[in-house]
Parts: sequence; C-alpha cells; structure tokens
Amino acid sequence: MIEGRTELRVRYAETDMMGIVYHAHYLAWFEVGRTELLRSHGIAYRSLEADGYRLPVIEVQARYHRPALYDDIVTIVSRMKEQPTVRLRIDYEIYARDQKLVTGHTLHAFINRKGEPVRPPAIFAEKMRELFAPGKA
Repeated sequence: MIEGRTELRVRYAETDMMGIVYHAHYLAWFEVGRTELLRSHGIAYRSLEADGYRLPVIEVQARYHRPALYDDIVTIVSRMKEQPTVRLRIDYEIYARDQKLVTGHTLHAFINRKGEPVRPPAIFAEKMRELFAPGKA
C-alpha cells in the first residue's frame, strides 16, 4: 500500500450560503490527493500526459459523513491499496476538526490520446512494482 496526505484550506468560493462545502468540491479534492500521491512517489501527471497517456475517471464513489466548513484545514488521505495493472484505484478519506468527513474512491483506466485503452507506460509499471514489492510498507 502507498499513502499520501495533502492539506488545504476551504475557500469561501467552495461553500454554499450556510458556509458548508458544496458536495462536488470533494471530487476536486480527490484529484488533488491523487495527483499529490503520485507526485510524492515520483510519478507526475504532467509527464504521463506529455508521453501521451491519460487516466480518466471511470468510476467514482463518495460517502459524506460530516460537512467541511469555510476556513477549515482539511487533510486528504489518498491510498493505493493494491498494485495497479491496467486500472488504477485510489481510496480517499478527508478529515477536518479531528473528524472524518468523506470517504470514497476513484477508478481510472489508461488511455492514449485517441481515447483507446492501453497498458500503463513502462516507467509507471516499474515504479509500481518497486513500491509494491514484498517487504515495502
């Protein structure tokens, strides 16, 4: 398993009239967590895209437990529990004020610039084998 943590502050523009974060913003925060998780392990989205690969979301799930509020510092915990192959699943937990706010996951597939399914690039596959090697934590 690999894990990353990212913090951000809730902006006023992300809230509704009650000062509660609008539900769709959590999906954008999943993206922030996913991008930073990969970056922290040596894989930049930008480089994957420059090499012609895309990782569209093919499934998303979110469960809302408590609301995030204006000016909260939220922590996005992103985890890859299993070594990805053709598909990549990332699980998320979002916290603020010592409370779990949201849990969820995204599922992605590798495609090329034409939108055709492809295997992940060799550099990505090798990095995943390294990160998920027996004995790694």
